[in-house]
Amino acid sequence: MESKIEQTLIRYLTNTASQEDLRSLSDWIEKPSNKQELESFIKDYYTITYSINNPNTNLALQNLLTSIDKRKRLRHIQKRRLFSRYAAAILVILILIVDFQYGNYIFNSASTSSKQIKVGTDKATLTLEDGSEIQLGAKEIFQKSGYLTNGTLIEYLTDTKDSKESKEIAYHYLTVPRGGKFSIILSDGTKVWLNSDSRLKYPTQFKAGNSREVELEYGEAYFDVSSATKHEGASFIVYNSDQKVEVLGTEFNIKAYNDDADVLTTLVVGKIKLKVEEIEQVLEPGQQAKYDVNNNRIITKSIDIYNETSWKEGIFSFDNKSLLEITKVLSRWYDVEFNFLNENVRQEKFVGILSKNQDIDQILLQIKNLGIINNYKIEKNEIAIE
Repeated sequence: MESKIEQTLIRYLTNTASQEDLRSLSDWIEKPSNKQELESFIKDYYTITYSINNPNTNLALQNLLTSIDKRKRLRHIQKRRLFSRYAAAILVILILIVDFQYGNYIFNSASTSSKQIKVGTDKATLTLEDGSEIQLGAKEIFQKSGYLTNGTLIEYLTDTKDSKESKEIAYHYLTVPRGGKFSIILSDGTKVWLNSDSRLKYPTQFKAGNSREVELEYGEAYFDVSSATKHEGASFIVYNSDQKVEVLGTEFNIKAYNDDADVLTTLVVGKIKLKVEEIEQVLEPGQQAKYDVNNNRIITKSIDIYNETSWKEGIFSFDNKSLLEITKVLSRWYDVEFNFLNENVRQEKFVGILSKNQDIDQILLQIKNLGIINNYKIEKNEIAIE
């Protein structure tokens, strides 16, 4: 490894990197040829510093966990406002550290019960206009009339002739269960990422010149909307419950789970307009609208976009979230149920960035080692927290 890059990595890992450091490091990390060199550096860095390979160094283990947590907290405090583009890209280092240093070593003694709980994967159910269902997943790769799937994504093909003809619109439903995720490219080129326990209703083809309308019946979805200029000015509209989100071409996230009191809409790029009955609210990038369903009002605030959208990149990003909020997220991804033996623990706060590819036992042990919970017990698909 070049001395300059090595020094930059060390500055990043010790939270002393400048904006220029982050820029150059981000460019270096994005090159696939540097992956092996990066992993080797991280392994050597922590092996030398903490002697993690010695099974008897319990103190070293605790130091490692504490050090990683401190770095996470410091990076969150910075909010990445000055150099979020680069810092967010480099967060992959944290994931590599977790997987490399204690993802494979510390947790190799995970309980038998936890191994029965599977990490979420690509799976969904496609419901056709006649009500028939097709199961989608990693092993389901095929092409049918009008659409195809590669196991992680379903893509609808644009039929220019049919889209201009006046005929009845056919609707499909894409349902992602707990413990799943899936993506879809609509016929207009808009891409949608669906999180666990989510359902999207959409037409197989959009009528040329008409507004492009879909409905997020429940759950969470990230939309990368194809520009209206490519579709004769047709706006893109997402319905959810009483809320209507209208855009011309943008990226945004909607979180609307049935067990949540609020619907959260986060704008990443562009501009969107929310409408609930007679209430209208325009969002700018970096803003989030909270629709209070019970009181029928919209509250807007500026937020850290990464925390709201990292799920589609395979990362849990929790910024001062309560354990109750965190277990809701975990229960959907791992398809488990949580039971709090100590009610006070529900409101304990956690700051951290975790890989969604880890076993549930790994996630919980990290939270336990930070002193947020006293213990936990896994039995089948139920987890008791105390």
